Amino acid sequence: MAEFETVRLYEPKKRMPHIVAIGGGHGLSAMLRGLKRYTKFITAIVTVADDGGGSGMLREDLGMLPPGDIRNCIMSLANTEPTMQKLLNYRFTEGSLAGQSFGNLFLAAMNGISGSFDEAVHRMGDVLAITGRVLPVTNQNVHLEAEFDNGSRCLGESKIFYAKKLNDCRIRKIRLVPEHPQPLPDALEAIADADVIVLGPGSLYTSIIPNFLVDGISEAVTRAQALKCYVLNIMTQDGETDGYTAADHIRAIFAHAGAGVMDVCIANNRKVSAEYLEPYQKEGVQQLLAAPEEVEQLGVALREFPVCTPGRYIRHNPDELARAILSVWREFRTD
Repeated sequence: MAEFETVRLYEPKKRMPHIVAIGGGHGLSAMLRGLKRYTKFITAIVTVADDGGGSGMLREDLGMLPPGDIRNCIMSLANTEPTMQKLLNYRFTEGSLAGQSFGNLFLAAMNGISGSFDEAVHRMGDVLAITGRVLPVTNQNVHLEAEFDNGSRCLGESKIFYAKKLNDCRIRKIRLVPEHPQPLPDALEAIADADVIVLGPGSLYTSIIPNFLVDGISEAVTRAQALKCYVLNIMTQDGETDGYTAADHIRAIFAHAGAGVMDVCIANNRKVSAEYLEPYQKEGVQQLLAAPEEVEQLGVALREFPVCTPGRYIRHNPDELARAILSVWREFRTD
């Protein structure tokens, strides 16, 4: 079991690492909340393939890229008054805007007065005085398509869960439609300059891997001199990674991005009690506990930490995860 290194906030005389976090969804934004307490140099590179919920509505109505994952990351890195935080997280409960987040609408308005989506994201970040920056992985309008082991296909990120249930087999591969979208140049530059590149945590096929389907991202991560860490999810995901082991997650990333994108797998080793696992197990969801020999056979080092917060919703603890990432960086750094 790896032990946490004692780390003070912005510790004097210790260099703060430049961290690039690649992914999407709630897992990425939660991790960012922890990381911003330890370093000012954070770049979140976020997938833009979402087409469900409030983001999907704005994508369809306004022709913009989905704002939801981007908004969550901006809010995690924001340094604003509590009232502003509450305002941007507010969801309308009635009328045509029911279920829509004010933060999404804020970003949509910013997109309307900006020359590009990434410019809108940058300007929203400036308004909220965020620590670091948030970048869409591409400015191009892309959709996610999944191909299953039985050969069937499903177009649309929000439909993959139901299609997998219907097909009752694993996802073989995913692709972006149209293929080969161009990356944001700033994303490639951030990857090249990083000390640590973190993949995840988040949905394997709909939050992490889609970023590597954008042209140049896999190659940039492979070339980077940074330490490349993959944060393994705490639980399998119903309708996406049912029955997967830690090694299965890594193989899926390698199949889409190549083996050069990962040096270390950071996994949770805090066992969750039966009381909290029971609701998940009823849905076929299991706790992921990494088998060291299986992970290391793939050429990936395994480091385990107690980084989950058990409860009705079993999630990573943002501060514990941030300290784990810093501990691994300090173990492997060479400068």
